[in-house]
Formats: sequence, structure tokens, C-alpha cells
Amino acid sequence: MAERTTGTGAHIGGKVKKIRIPGAKKIARIELPAFTRQLAAMLSSGMPVVQTLSALEEQIENTNFKTVIGGVRVQIEGGSSFTDALRKYPDIFDDLYVSLMQAGEMGGLMAETTARIAAFLEARERLRRKVKSAMTYPVIVLTIVFGITAGLIIFVVPKFAAIFSDFGAKLPGPTQFLVDLSEGVRKYALFVVLGIVAFVIAFGKFKRTPKGAYMLDALNLKLPVFGELTTKVALARFASTFAQLIRSGVPILQSLDIVAFATGNKVLGETIMKGRDSVERGEPLSNALSADPKFPRMLVHMLSAGEKTGRMEDMLQKIAEFYDEEVEAMLDGMTALIEPLMIVVMGVVVGGIVLCLFLPIFKMSEIVSM
Repeated sequence: MAERTTGTGAHIGGKVKKIRIPGAKKIARIELPAFTRQLAAMLSSGMPVVQTLSALEEQIENTNFKTVIGGVRVQIEGGSSFTDALRKYPDIFDDLYVSLMQAGEMGGLMAETTARIAAFLEARERLRRKVKSAMTYPVIVLTIVFGITAGLIIFVVPKFAAIFSDFGAKLPGPTQFLVDLSEGVRKYALFVVLGIVAFVIAFGKFKRTPKGAYMLDALNLKLPVFGELTTKVALARFASTFAQLIRSGVPILQSLDIVAFATGNKVLGETIMKGRDSVERGEPLSNALSADPKFPRMLVHMLSAGEKTGRMEDMLQKIAEFYDEEVEAMLDGMTALIEPLMIVVMGVVVGGIVLCLFLPIFKMSEIVSM
């Protein structure tokens, strides 16, 4: 059901001819927050939109993004609205960005809305960097461990195996296993590499299918420790995005369409879309979310209170702040634990291989006498 949100323009203005831009994801992640902040500052000073875009276009170093802003400016000069011009570049200006900008444009609050979008994009990028930073260290360490292990098995173990074969004695079980593993890896190395490449390609294609993406998102929520982190990050995105949309005056049904996609998790997005259907029938959103255990009771109760008091955006902002703090606390705790854990993993793997190689040497007198 969450796939209903992926068509930019489908919910906010009908069909629009979309222009694809190379490197759009990187532009949206790195260039867009700074551009939006500068746009807000210039609009606040009273500069017209076209003049502002011309000035920003000259400052932008990324060639592709410069082309996009030039295209937006030309379309506005040709009579298009700002949001209609943005909507033609959905890979950079997504539904959330366009919807917020449209609300500001229609309400005559472009400068305030743009500043709010900039703050939101900057906060989202900070959260993404924190999660990425926490995940980078274990990935690097595991890569090093894998490289050292592969090097020992392919190049070092055979030399020891040649020495051991001269003794003509039976090797200890762990050492024999390591020797057999080394021979197998060297003998079938090409098939192993081809198998890994085939698996990566097949996994990538599977991940891009709707069913595959849904299954992987469901698995991510169930992983030990990381599942809880994934859930909290998604809930923080849900609350902060929803709060921004409601505060900007975007209709709630359209907001839920966008929020379901913005969580980054299709399983949670599906639940939100069920909630959207409930809201369309006149029921509270909190009722639909309460049926899914992945949405904590605290979140549901606060959302329900916001619905009853008419202060839903305030409650959503409090929820977003709470989960942002929870994510930061988890990341700090994980960072503190991961470093010694990775050192232990490296020591166990590499030390285990070395120990297996030296076991026959420790029993040298026994092997030689046989």
C-alpha cells in the first residue's frame, strides 16, 4: 500500500513531465539543504524569486544542480509557479519538499516555509550522518578481518601445510580443518568469487522488487539491537515529517501519503497508509496505529491526545524530539560497545587461525616421534 506515495505529482497537482538528473540522490542529500537555507535567507530579505534563483545559480558549483536551478528559473519566467517548476525534478525535490513549498506559496509565507524546510532537511541529514557514522566503524573492521583471514588462508596456511606434510603425522583436528579449508578455497577460488558476485547481483535485483524491499524492511525491524534502532529512526522521521506538513497547512490525507514514504520502511509505511484509509473514513489516526505493535503505546497515546486537543503538530514535534534523543542515546551506546567488540572479534578470528597453525608446533616432539 505504501507504494501509493511514490509518484511525485500524483497527489499534489496531477501528471507532470519529469526530468531525470544524474547524481540526483547526492544532490538532494548534500546540496539541497544548503541551497534551501540560502534561498530562505534571500527571500526573507525581500528579493524576488527569479532574482534569488539567478544569484544562487551563479554560486552553485555542481553542474547538474546548476542546470536544475536554471531550469526552475526559466520555467518561472515562462509563467509556471515555483512548485510546478520544482515538481519537474522529483529525484531532487520530493513530494515532501514540493508539498511544503506549495503550502508556503499559496499562503504567502514562502520565506518562513523555506526556512522551516531548510531546518528540517538539515536535521534529517544530521540524523543520517550519525547513523552512518555509527555503522561505518564495524563495517571497516569486519572488512579488515575478512581481508586478513582470506590472506592467511590463501597464502600463509599452504606454507605451513607444506611443512607439516614433511612430518608425515596426523595433524590436530583444528589444524587439519584449516588446511582442508585452505585447499578448498584455493581450488575453488574462481567459483567462490563468481558465486559471491552472482549473489550480490541477485540480491540487488531482489532488493529492488516490491516484495524484496518489503521483506528486507520487515527483517530490518526484527534484527537484534539494529531492529530497535531502525524502528526509532523511522518513527522519528514519521513524527518530524508529519509535524512539518501539518504545521505548513498541507491536508492530512496528502500528508499521510507523503509520510508513509518518508519513514524509509515499507512495513511501517503500510500501517500508516491503513491509518490514512481510516482517517478518510472519519476515524482517528491513532486508532489505526494502535493496532500495530511496532508503533509504541506512548506514541499512540500522545498522538491521540493531540487529535483530541487539536494540537497534533505540537505532539508530533514532541514525539520527534523524544525519538531523536532515543536514537542519539542508542548510537552513543552502540559506538561505545562496538569498538571493544570488534577488537574481540578480530582477536578471536585472527588469533584462532594463528593458534590452529601453531598447534602442531606445540606438539612437535609428539609428531616427530611418530
